[in-house]
Amino acid sequence: MPTPLRFDDTQGQDHTAQVDGQPVTYRAFMDLTYVTMPVDPIQRLNVFVPTPYFNGGTVNGYQRVTAPIFMPNTVGGYLPGPQDFPGNLAVYSRGDTILRALKRGYVVVTAGLRGRTQTDGQGQNTGKAPAFIVDMKAAVRYVKFNAGRLPGNPERIITNGTSAGGATSALMGASGNADFFESRLQDLGAAPATDDIFAVSAYCPIHNLEHADAAYEWEFSGIDQWHRQRIRVEDNRQICTPIHGHLSEQERALSPQLKAAFIPYVNGLELKDRAGNPLSLDHTGEGSFKTQILRYLKDSAQTALDAGQDVTKYAGVIVSGHTVTRIDWPQYLRAITRMKSVPAFDALDLRNPENDLFGNRLTAARHFTPFAQAHSAVPATLADADLVAAVNPLTYLLKKQSHVAPHWRIRHGAADRDTSFAIPVILATKLANRGYDVDFALPWATPHSGDYDLPDLFDWIDGLCQTAG
Repeated sequence: MPTPLRFDDTQGQDHTAQVDGQPVTYRAFMDLTYVTMPVDPIQRLNVFVPTPYFNGGTVNGYQRVTAPIFMPNTVGGYLPGPQDFPGNLAVYSRGDTILRALKRGYVVVTAGLRGRTQTDGQGQNTGKAPAFIVDMKAAVRYVKFNAGRLPGNPERIITNGTSAGGATSALMGASGNADFFESRLQDLGAAPATDDIFAVSAYCPIHNLEHADAAYEWEFSGIDQWHRQRIRVEDNRQICTPIHGHLSEQERALSPQLKAAFIPYVNGLELKDRAGNPLSLDHTGEGSFKTQILRYLKDSAQTALDAGQDVTKYAGVIVSGHTVTRIDWPQYLRAITRMKSVPAFDALDLRNPENDLFGNRLTAARHFTPFAQAHSAVPATLADADLVAAVNPLTYLLKKQSHVAPHWRIRHGAADRDTSFAIPVILATKLANRGYDVDFALPWATPHSGDYDLPDLFDWIDGLCQTAG
């Protein structure tokens, strides 16, 4: 009788696809159950392996036992993130990413993860936090449990995701083997293995939610007009309609209160730059922490200028000759525009995706900050602080309670307004302060998006893995 959760490498189907005019052959293993007691059909995964690995061959210098295991997710907006595959026409799909990873010689594992909108047959919620990360951990445990059977090196697992998926990837890297999730993993019948990983690729991670409202107002306070897109899906196409508005009188009153709350939070983190200098803010919100963000933006603009881009199409970018000399913060922020109202994440009417994320089995949505709970416009309850902290990667960097991934690549676009620049900068800085290997940048003129620089991402992965055993 087969052992539950054992990977069977005889059950795959061979495929060939074209990538940049070159054939890529791979073997696909579809719809594998990664827990023995799933609560939703989404809890299945796909495995894709370069075909040469079944014939003793090599791809990009890798062999069957040395290839990195690349684990992208399809989570967005903390909605359900289904398993993915090449040729998938769904709007969330990263099928092209999978093929390009296979071309590089990576084994690709893509797991379906529960999200905030899922319910069971009784109408009870099954996908609220921390379901998304519990499922991702279970998928990693499946991979590690099948070491030697599932091709690839289980000591070289790299997660990848964008937005809430970027947060999922980052949280996987920060919370390896954390006790908080153990009972939930056992309840699902997860494989008896560990869930720490080797490296993290995170694009614009929407994380640190309990401080994201304050960070947003620290950045955008004083800018009262907002601009965003209303997105709907028709025939597997996203249709975006621009909408605009102004902060209400109440929102304008709350904004400076949230901005003021951000200052002691940042100062309490005791962040330092690479030279060991403190990164902090004074009572007005000015200081070396802000200067550090401006330095990242200036470096990004300079890289774009050197590549021939017109960086001055954004107001506030000051250029002299061929040098970006300064970024005028207020002008630049008005150029990229505010996107969200106040609070940006913990909506007072409980209508934001993040409120939905922190519901529970019987409650659709909850507040997750005391500030929003105190100002709530509707009857509401407050999510447990331990739960909110448990799905924040920063939690595991402030107090040692997990196995943190040694290598991190974080990208957040310089035109991204979905969360404050401060949020990814805090994560990258704290990781570096803790001694981890961090590659961080704010790519110029880049909005809220991901997988836009796959050759660079894969070069980074190869740099970590090609010389590794």
